[in-house]
Amino acid sequence: MEIRMSLFDFVKDVGEKVFGSEDEAASKVKEYLEASELPLSNLEVSFADGVISLSGQAETAEAKEKAILLAGNIEGVTDVNADALEAPGESDADIYVIKSGDTLSKIAKEYYGDPMKYPVIFEANREVIKDPDLIYPGQNIRIPKNA
Repeated sequence: MEIRMSLFDFVKDVGEKVFGSEDEAASKVKEYLEASELPLSNLEVSFADGVISLSGQAETAEAKEKAILLAGNIEGVTDVNADALEAPGESDADIYVIKSGDTLSKIAKEYYGDPMKYPVIFEANREVIKDPDLIYPGQNIRIPKNA
């Protein structure tokens, strides 16, 4: 999936709790993204009414996707606008929204025909998924096209 969409939707009430109030949201999300050690430079973050806007440069399309997913999978965020986050190249992954009853094995079977390829999905989402057994409905993840 090439990242051309201007706004990515997320579920507001799920995800990691990074900020306590809207006043601190932009600075806390920026700190959170910088702590992820993604190859991002000149990163700027703004927050208004549940929408995170990202700008700057990502070293790769994968880094841009991961920044979007990290920001969007934060409690209190409903959308991520990454139009101003520049990245070279095109994505080699699809974005998938976890549904109730999903497991990484089930998703691997659906995408790759082999449930034992779930580590490919886990590795592609290490920044977003801390434990392969702990995913939740509404969470957005990357599914690499080549497993």
